[in-house]
Amino acid sequence: MLPVIYSDEFLDHKTGKYHPERPERLTAIVNALKSSAFANQITWRSPTPVTEKPLLLPLLQSVHTPAYIEKVKEIAATGGGYLDGDTPVSPRSYDVALLAVSAWLDGVDHVLAKGNPAFVLARPPGHHAESNAGMGFCLFSNAAIAAVYALQQPEINRVAILDWDVHHGNGTQAIVETYPEIAYCSLHQYPCYPGTGRATERGFHHNVLNLPLPPDSDITVYQPLFAKHVVPFLSNFQADLLIISAGYDANASDPLAMINLQPDDYAVFIDYCLGLTQKILFGLEGGYDLPSLSESVIATIQRCLL
Repeated sequence: MLPVIYSDEFLDHKTGKYHPERPERLTAIVNALKSSAFANQITWRSPTPVTEKPLLLPLLQSVHTPAYIEKVKEIAATGGGYLDGDTPVSPRSYDVALLAVSAWLDGVDHVLAKGNPAFVLARPPGHHAESNAGMGFCLFSNAAIAAVYALQQPEINRVAILDWDVHHGNGTQAIVETYPEIAYCSLHQYPCYPGTGRATERGFHHNVLNLPLPPDSDITVYQPLFAKHVVPFLSNFQADLLIISAGYDANASDPLAMINLQPDDYAVFIDYCLGLTQKILFGLEGGYDLPSLSESVIATIQRCLL
């Protein structure tokens, strides 16, 4: 059985009719999973309410500045607005973003307790959110917060984050690269939004590995990078938990980039990851073509269940 942590409340982060990061992303995935051949092997779990997680806000404030958190809260409370040109905040976005963080923390708790993977199906995404600014559809840096939280657990000494979203996770990197106990590895199209993620960016403790990819790259480019760079980097780091920023916008059909993966290619990524550890937390980031997004999540979870 594999837990999927999800709530219909994640649909209440409203981004506007034509925004690519829309609630339908989650409904498409939920419908696909519930009609899949392995539907009976999925355990659906609701995230812990924020009011029942007293450590959530202090943890959030250790990653994001109090001024930025208050800014998101205030924009939501006054009817909504924008953090930047493409990052809207609706009246419920602050509460929903906090619940998304709670879901990622629940995912950490499950993986550490059971020793097997979990999938957090939440929005808004997070890997572009920096400590003092939201951007790129992201409000709070879910993966970074989850990693910092994991380090507070007695059995965890090191955490690795693998980000295969087609866009570089500038926010995640900026937050975690100062932690010697956290490694960050990203495969992403370059040049592409947000313009960060050069191979020369190695982190304050040589704990960052960026693998920029040219447009039109496909699985024949990705697979050698996994074998020759990603796996050795993560293996040498010897993390006690692997967090995956699971973006699926590197699919050929995705409208926001120019990488040519197919949904089944993500099963190849999973094989490499499971070869490192069973303690894997997947959390949704990007992916904006609904059919390929759903098929990619199917491929991911199905491979974990084999």
